[in-house]
Amino acid sequence: MELIRYKHARFSARFPSGFRYSRSHYWMHLMDGETGLWHVGFTKFATRMLGELVEARFTVPVEGTVEPGDQIGWVEGFKAASDVYCVMRGRFQGINPALEADACVIRSSPYEEGYLYSVLGEPEAESLDVHGYIEHLDQLINRMQSEEHQPES
Repeated sequence: MELIRYKHARFSARFPSGFRYSRSHYWMHLMDGETGLWHVGFTKFATRMLGELVEARFTVPVEGTVEPGDQIGWVEGFKAASDVYCVMRGRFQGINPALEADACVIRSSPYEEGYLYSVLGEPEAESLDVHGYIEHLDQLINRMQSEEHQPES
């Protein structure tokens, strides 16, 4: 797996080059081109914002139809709880079984063992390649930094 290094301000990460990415900080990786099975997970940026995760739950049944933007579950961490949204169109294939044993794998191995769920289908039309996602991150981090330095009124 080829990784693209990224560093901006106090954030650094490596992003797999062959993955697709959403502007909402999910990655999508085609696991089986024959069947169209994709794994979906949080990017390193998302895991940093959420902190250590302790639980993940999904509300969609296996083989249920999913669309981009559907709320399909939630994750809970020490820092925050967050809804999980779908970034795929197709049929939900279930939660990553490793999360049942240890949700911390989402942060410790975000691009391999720590995927969230799988879908038979295709990524959202707005998905980005790794370079598009890095450009999106640059803009986001710049905006976050400028907001940090704004005087309060």
